[in-house]
Amino acid sequence: MELAQAYPQFAESGFSLAAISSDSVEDAREMSEFSGARFPILADVGAGVSKEYRVFDLHGDGMAAPATFIINSESEVVSFHVGQTIAERPPPDEILAEMERLLGR
Repeated sequence: MELAQAYPQFAESGFSLAAISSDSVEDAREMSEFSGARFPILADVGAGVSKEYRVFDLHGDGMAAPATFIINSESEVVSFHVGQTIAERPPPDEILAEMERLLGR
């Protein structure tokens, strides 16, 4: 998992990360262990979060689309990217650059 490998860069810049999976709690735990992530990988059982953020079943597959949300300290979504395919995700360096840009760094 690219984000797991890039996590130190995010942490050094003062940013927090969390991943949300529409899989089971056990599958999310296994992904966390497999990837070596040092940030939480949370289970969205029942897809409540995915539905709230309007990324559930966008591609007619009954799954959450891959999405990246940048949320500020006031809990506002300030930037987001929704993948058009199951594999489309922005690379960590683009996410970090967007976070830095939003902070005017």
